[in-house]
Amino acid sequence: MMILDLVVVNVALPTMQRVLHLGSSDLQWVVITYGLTFGGFLLLGGRAADLLGRRNVLAAGLAVFTTGSLGAGVAGSLLPLLAARAVQGLGAAMVVPAALSILTGTFAEGAARNRALGIFGGVAGAGACLGSVVGGILVDGLGWRWIFLINVPIGIVLGTLVFHRVPKGERTHRGSADVLGAMTVTTGLLGIVFAINRSVDYGWASLTTLGVLVGGAAMLGLFVIVEQRVAVPIIPLSMLRLRNLTAANIIAVLVMGSFFGMAYLGTLFLQQVLGYSPLRAGAAVLVTAVVSVVASMTIAPRVVGRIGAARTLVIGQSSAAAGLLYLARVPFHAGYWTDLFPAFLAAGIGIGLSGVAVQIAAFTGVNDRISGIAGGMISTAQEVGSALGLAVIATAALAVSGASKPASGTLRAAHALAQTAGFHRGALVAAGFSIAAALIAWFQLRPAERTAASPVPNESIAEPLVPAA
Repeated sequence: MMILDLVVVNVALPTMQRVLHLGSSDLQWVVITYGLTFGGFLLLGGRAADLLGRRNVLAAGLAVFTTGSLGAGVAGSLLPLLAARAVQGLGAAMVVPAALSILTGTFAEGAARNRALGIFGGVAGAGACLGSVVGGILVDGLGWRWIFLINVPIGIVLGTLVFHRVPKGERTHRGSADVLGAMTVTTGLLGIVFAINRSVDYGWASLTTLGVLVGGAAMLGLFVIVEQRVAVPIIPLSMLRLRNLTAANIIAVLVMGSFFGMAYLGTLFLQQVLGYSPLRAGAAVLVTAVVSVVASMTIAPRVVGRIGAARTLVIGQSSAAAGLLYLARVPFHAGYWTDLFPAFLAAGIGIGLSGVAVQIAAFTGVNDRISGIAGGMISTAQEVGSALGLAVIATAALAVSGASKPASGTLRAAHALAQTAGFHRGALVAAGFSIAAALIAWFQLRPAERTAASPVPNESIAEPLVPAA
């Protein structure tokens, strides 16, 4: 449910744009606000799970997420909708690392954990891919507001089940939470994304764009200073000595940025250029969902066990890049089976293999004492990557389509050509992300896997996270 809400809005965006009178650049923020708040507070959520108890944080996060979903479902304009999406993101930031640390604490490293992470990754991947299908059904049936309101009864049921099915467990750490660190990194990322978004309207050389960009960079710089000074930072700098975890985080940013950026553009292309209904647009990407679930739950754990996470990522991202390059040449009257289906199939293989492999790579050699922080870091990379990737890819597409769009009153075909040109540019940028992820996996992650089992880094990292009472 948390991952699905990153993409479930995509298929509803054209309807929301008409009803709420949103501009083209405003549409991105409906998705980005959730993704950045989700990612920006994930590390704090992981720390809170260690301090307050994983089950407690899981239940509280579900309550916050459900409240935000209700607010988004009844919003009547852009600002209340974005505020509610931010609340949803905060709730998700509490839920995901708590759930992941419960899972990694239950299963020992090895085949059992790999299978468990395969199921976890399969469910997350299914949420990412099925979001468009679920969104299409709800928009065509009950209306766009129900893409949010459907979470309310589900959240209540899940919150109740947590206290009946999840063991209470122990608080694994004592100390304080780095709230300032979470606030500075989230604010900095928002500033950078806002600058990227506004560069289309104002240009990169404008004072507005440069001012916001510098402000965002300054907040990220302040975040680094805060992490060096607080007693228990949300990102202990010693964690960077785990080369496999660092490499996995960089790859996760690129993988999710590529996938979610094109998921956003793809649903708009299907509806605004090809004229698909929301339900048909959702059904069109069903192949991606099915293939990704099969790949992540049955194929990926076995492939990783045989050839390692790095090589699996190379295969997965090569498949994704091939599909994206195929999309970069589709015509504005694209046929589904000849022009879209092969690319959607390749995307399913890519995200299915890569999603599981990057999770396994991140946790290899990480002991349970820091699993909450490690889980927060990899989930942060995924969610921040999805928001940053969407901003970069959508902005690149908008710059091309806006520059080539004819004056109002011309033929619909001319507008479709302009949007198709933007879609091509977005696909090329997304392919670049996937190619970069494959290269980093081969040249950085593959050597790091050889030393990940060393106990020295883990011991030196874990100690500062458990300060004396």
